[in-house]
Amino acid sequence: MERVLGIGGYFIRAQDPAALGAWYRDCLGLDTDEHGLWHPEAGPTVFAPFESGTDYFGSPSQRTMLNFRVRDLDAMLTQLRAANADVAEETQEMDGVGRFGWVTDPEGNRIELWQPA
Repeated sequence: MERVLGIGGYFIRAQDPAALGAWYRDCLGLDTDEHGLWHPEAGPTVFAPFESGTDYFGSPSQRTMLNFRVRDLDAMLTQLRAANADVAEETQEMDGVGRFGWVTDPEGNRIELWQPA
């Protein structure tokens, strides 16, 4: 059986694509080229369907949630707060999995930040 090799892209609708791209670059350090190509560090990726009624993604209208791996969750959350980003106060820890925090981008998309264990 042929298998997928990994995530090939994540595409997001935006009212102002240039401004939203700049926010991801300036607040999260997501450096892409003019075509959106990004070379992330190798590491684990989770693919997990959730119940349709979950509130884990924030707004009920948000059908998917992007999760970024980070090296230091506390440093990333501090950086985002300093940039006046909409950062959730709570964090979560799962034994053997890691720590999680959340930020909402300027267009209302909740993003999960994961510091693997």
